[in-house]
Amino acid sequence: MPETLKVAIVDDETHMRDSISQWLELTGLPTVCFENAEAALAKVGSDFEGVVISDIRMPGMGGMAMLKRLHMQDPALPVILITGHGDVQMAVEAMQYGAYDFIEKPFDPDRLADLAKRAIAARRLTLDNRALRRELSDGTVLLRKLIGSSPAIEKLREEILDISFADGNVIIHGETGTGKSLIASAIHACGPRQGKAFVTLNCAALNEDEMAQRLFGPSDSAEIKPVMLNTEPCTLCLENVGALSSVMQARLVTILETLDAETTEGETARVRIIAVAGHDEQAKPLSESLRQDLFFRLSSMEITAPTLRERGEDILELFTRFTQIFAEEYGCDPLEISAADAANLLSAPWPGNIRQLFNLAERAVLQSRHGAETVAQLLASETVSAENSTCEKKPLKEHVEAFERMLIDNALRRHTGSVSKVMEELALPRRTLNEKMAKYGLSRADYL
Repeated sequence: MPETLKVAIVDDETHMRDSISQWLELTGLPTVCFENAEAALAKVGSDFEGVVISDIRMPGMGGMAMLKRLHMQDPALPVILITGHGDVQMAVEAMQYGAYDFIEKPFDPDRLADLAKRAIAARRLTLDNRALRRELSDGTVLLRKLIGSSPAIEKLREEILDISFADGNVIIHGETGTGKSLIASAIHACGPRQGKAFVTLNCAALNEDEMAQRLFGPSDSAEIKPVMLNTEPCTLCLENVGALSSVMQARLVTILETLDAETTEGETARVRIIAVAGHDEQAKPLSESLRQDLFFRLSSMEITAPTLRERGEDILELFTRFTQIFAEEYGCDPLEISAADAANLLSAPWPGNIRQLFNLAERAVLQSRHGAETVAQLLASETVSAENSTCEKKPLKEHVEAFERMLIDNALRRHTGSVSKVMEELALPRRTLNEKMAKYGLSRADYL
């Protein structure tokens, strides 16, 4: 999506189009002009990256008819109508049909610019939400978010794909910060329920009344449909499932029994539950937190998110990717880490797992602007206790390979896939570089 969305101006009068365009451009809003509604309709589609300002009276198709046609494609597209003195009643009618607003001639150009900016903000929110929904319904996108090439993460991807095509309930185990919620979304998006409703409820954040309403109804809000009453197949993700009260557990068992009885053999269950264990599972396993009959119903399939300690060689890849994200966000140069920094990252216990690494990457980028602390100093200042974490001991060869992969990956990224420049920077013969890229699963095409 472009940084600034544009304004489509539709008016049959050339001087009016040009005046509005010039004024909006001066206020920082790019514009595109059309001399009639038909020309605009040919270019403005359902995901148009901008808003529309149109005269309400034009030869041929007028602004009202164009509004109706545009909203048949995209009901959320903001359309601002310019009206003459006698057109106010028509403009009010247009508002009832979904026009964003109207402005009467002669108008204050500052007010029109303000209207356009507010419409742009509303449009950006709509487009961002659509992009997020598309991402959450695309299993391939979510699997790519599980960054890494370690055996542990490769095994996790395979398990997600296997489980996603089954229909039984799932329990996701794992330490805090290992990405359990992302795994739940990927299981939903990779399977036949892709594009169907995916509802997440945090059992530790909702009180018993709120949980009862969201699960079983009746709801105080017309916008909230109780999940267990869905008539279409959907997925219910219960985060921190061990925090469910005994009353809610009993009600959930009862309704699951009812749904099972209603589901004929070979038919897809209406509600699939993905239960996510909380951070306290190590102290008290789910088999003890949940009543036995509920636990067995939910644990038809189980999957465990690997800890960062188990993913050794992924640590540097993740850290590099996170620092690149933050460098772009804060307008900094990409962070270069030394061999000593890499060794410290690889040997740290990571009790907070990926979330802790992500936070450290942000701090490292911020500190790098002042040339201040090293990665080792940042790690030493971490307040997360590592008492219950035991660092996986890795052979020296694995540390060396992880660092080597990071150097090649960074060089390819810097030189946008130019093998000759990477060979020069790293002083490697072409054959050696090709062999190492193949070994580490690095493809030049990913950096172009």
